Amino acid sequence: MFTSIDGRIVLTRCGIGPMATKAYERTAATLNGDGWIIGRISMEPYAGKTRVPKTTRKIARRDFIARHDAKSYAIAIDPSGKLTWRSNAIDGEHVITILTEGVSNDYLAFLQSKGVSYLFGGRTTIDLKRVLAKLAKHFGIKRLLLEGGGKINGSFLAAGVIDELSVLVGPIADGGIGTPTLFDAKEGLGPARKLKLLSVERVDGGIVWLRYKMQR
Repeated sequence: MFTSIDGRIVLTRCGIGPMATKAYERTAATLNGDGWIIGRISMEPYAGKTRVPKTTRKIARRDFIARHDAKSYAIAIDPSGKLTWRSNAIDGEHVITILTEGVSNDYLAFLQSKGVSYLFGGRTTIDLKRVLAKLAKHFGIKRLLLEGGGKINGSFLAAGVIDELSVLVGPIADGGIGTPTLFDAKEGLGPARKLKLLSVERVDGGIVWLRYKMQR
């Protein structure tokens, strides 16, 4: 993730976009992930907009594996099935979407027609440990890059399934009340986790790259 000094992750108005993107892409490439995962809102610009046709089919709530031999995977947490995918790939990375069983038959038929793989994470809520086990089993994903937003990051933190934190801290103080932060798990006291510092590196433009290991 890339944050301000005060831990904010939405920095579009801060004027450091190109510098932040360059540093983010360079450091992320060193982590050698088998795929990356983000929330629905963060994925919307990548998914695009298209129409979901009606269907008369009744589709069993079973995982749908359209492809399992891609070099990398782009994964969305989309419990209610709101992303209207225009393609089953993002820059050559096969798309996988994580759903609950409450999604409509129309939406499942739409994903199948697009060749988008989907996995069910639970009946009404997403069980992240279950999802990660399925990603490893069906797609061989062992190292997954969690890339936001704050609510999804907070959910992973609360579930205790983050092994390592890699964060770029930019030379900017946001100061915005209500702006999403690195981890937005819940109101009030959150699921605090202790970390062990692994490395500190100064990056161009006054950015600092911090890496931590989560303490169990």
